[in-house]
Amino acid sequence: FDLVVATDDKRIFNVVLEFGGKALMTSETHLNGTSRCIEIAELYEDIDWIINVQGDEPMMNGKLLDQVIGQIQLHPNASIVSMVRKLDESIDATNPNIVKCVFDLSGKALYFSRSPIPYFRDSINKIYYQHLGIYAYKKDVLASLNTLLPSALESAESLEQLRWLEHGLNIYVGITDYHAHGVDTPEDIERIEQLMK
Repeated sequence: FDLVVATDDKRIFNVVLEFGGKALMTSETHLNGTSRCIEIAELYEDIDWIINVQGDEPMMNGKLLDQVIGQIQLHPNASIVSMVRKLDESIDATNPNIVKCVFDLSGKALYFSRSPIPYFRDSINKIYYQHLGIYAYKKDVLASLNTLLPSALESAESLEQLRWLEHGLNIYVGITDYHAHGVDTPEDIERIEQLMK
């Protein structure tokens, strides 16, 4: 097990080293965290899975990582594993910054969207699942992701995981009670700082 902060920002790199963490500088050309993980994974020969904890989720905890590992063990033939949580009724499911997911009875993701999915024809028992910004990739699958051509659904929703689904990869999601605190807007920064206090 190795925990590494992968960054192209020297300021982040230095802060991690200052508190005794491990950091690696990566190329500045990466468009997303997955691409950055691909670069780092090439440095590790004897690993089977890579877990990508995205930097815009600063309050993720060890319990969630344990749950991700549990999903890997539950679905050893998965290409990719991720997590979802049931949205609180107080959260606006129409917010495009909150990515929703629908999945089959085994936990295999069917679709991800910035729109509310599924569409509820009746107004009762509305349950939406929010996709969380954490992925675990099987190493050989991760290495192949950069070779996949962009897809129409990915372009429409601006969600990289739709490219993976369109190319036939399976993504299994586990359900957690972890409350996501993603940073998508300047207002989110102030909210996260208050929560951290």
